Amino acid sequence: MSPTRRLLRALVPVGLAVGVLAAAPSARAEPTAAEIQQQIAKSSSTLERIVEQYNKVNEQLKAGRQRAAALAAKIAPMQAQYEAAQAEIAELAADAYKTGGLGAASALLGQGPGGTLTDRLGMLEQVFQARQSQLAEFAAVKQRYQAQKSELDALIARQAAQAADLAASKKKIQADLDKLYELRRKAYGSATSTGTRYTGSIPAVSGKAGIAVKYAYGAIGKPYVWAADGPDGYDCSGLTMAAWRAAGVSLPHNAAMQWDVVAHISRSQLKPGDLVFYNGLGHVAIYVGSGKIIEAPTFGESVKLASVDIMTPYGYGRVRT
Repeated sequence: MSPTRRLLRALVPVGLAVGVLAAAPSARAEPTAAEIQQQIAKSSSTLERIVEQYNKVNEQLKAGRQRAAALAAKIAPMQAQYEAAQAEIAELAADAYKTGGLGAASALLGQGPGGTLTDRLGMLEQVFQARQSQLAEFAAVKQRYQAQKSELDALIARQAAQAADLAASKKKIQADLDKLYELRRKAYGSATSTGTRYTGSIPAVSGKAGIAVKYAYGAIGKPYVWAADGPDGYDCSGLTMAAWRAAGVSLPHNAAMQWDVVAHISRSQLKPGDLVFYNGLGHVAIYVGSGKIIEAPTFGESVKLASVDIMTPYGYGRVRT
């Protein structure tokens, strides 16, 4: 028997000693700084994907509403013409019924010299036929456009439901962010980093790409804000969208959708203003030359200048101007 056990047995009864030993809590090591940083990276990556999905749904919803508005604008005058033609033929039919056809013929065709009653009734019949043909044409157009509008309305309803679901999940996202920020406090002593504005020289780049690059340099030091596209904060696709928007070029607010609209290029073709995609199209940054990008990295961090190899790139894209 070890000296420790002999001493314990001497001081307390055997049963109590066993209880004490059994109740002694096992030591639990606190996570290391490296482990916390791994948790931060994993949580940030998951949340960023949720944010990009949120951005995608908003982009789809916005596009759907624009299509619906354009269609409604096209339908409105056609609908008015259809209703006017319908009213005219209904009025003509009612007048012919009341007067036995003669009053309607006289009002519509006049009493030109040499015109017999048979001639005028024949002309009236032609007018009726023309009206019926016009009415059928308007009815077909109306049906076609209303079918398109119904389809768009259904699409917008689905997109609105998706957006509502994402908005409802905002509380959970915030709860996850609170946990992430707590991890950052443990690892770095602060939930968010303090960004520093860029004061160095900005490379001279011509054309619209130069405007986008200059804008991105001006965003350095501003905080990462999810679903934001400036001017006070950005997420990753919000930054690239805002930079090119300053140059008069429209990009969607979603990394994967941006990939779909750019020209795909090789790394050897990279020029300032090009976009670099990462993380299975879950992250995007703007290339500014000399092997550097400017990115809105992730939660708790600020827009910064970094190496193009912050992680393995997914691909490279040139914005079409």
